[in-house]
Amino acid sequence: MREPIRHSAISARVPERVARGVYSTGQLVIDSPKEFVIDFFQGLTRPFQVNARVVMTPTTMQELVATLQINLDNYTRSFGPPPPMHVPPQQPRPSIEEIYQNFKLADEMLSGSYANSVLIGHSPSEFFFDFITGFYPNPAVSARVYLPAAHVPRFLNTLRTCLDNYQQRHGKPQQLPPPEEPPLEPPL
Repeated sequence: MREPIRHSAISARVPERVARGVYSTGQLVIDSPKEFVIDFFQGLTRPFQVNARVVMTPTTMQELVATLQINLDNYTRSFGPPPPMHVPPQQPRPSIEEIYQNFKLADEMLSGSYANSVLIGHSPSEFFFDFITGFYPNPAVSARVYLPAAHVPRFLNTLRTCLDNYQQRHGKPQQLPPPEEPPLEPPL
């Protein structure tokens, strides 16, 4: 079965401060009636450090979940399923306050980076996420995050669970109509 796929052109400036990106070994997703906040942290050192905070609307979260599923399917077709992630034994789940007492969050990261679109790609060992703020006149990458491929299925499951919980509490986010294609102009 074949089906053509239409992609809209994507281009965004990549500011020097985000060009190198950050590596994440864990994620925490929080929602409110108007937005989702994803904290990407690195747990290689103590205390854990939040190294990127992304804020997005519920509609953008829906798009992220759908696009990440497509990317994970493409990854699996190309490289096989991601390697299994070691899951530590279940321990009592800490509260949000307890978690953030143990994380280091830099002052410049408190408000996060707004994103209204996401570009996702992968290599055999990792996935990358370019969170883009698409404001006039030039869209720009507001955060670039790398995740190990083994973490992606769990991250996708977390995003889905958070979106489902959001929809149960607040209803489905309004879907924006697809952009209309401009009419083709006849050649002169």
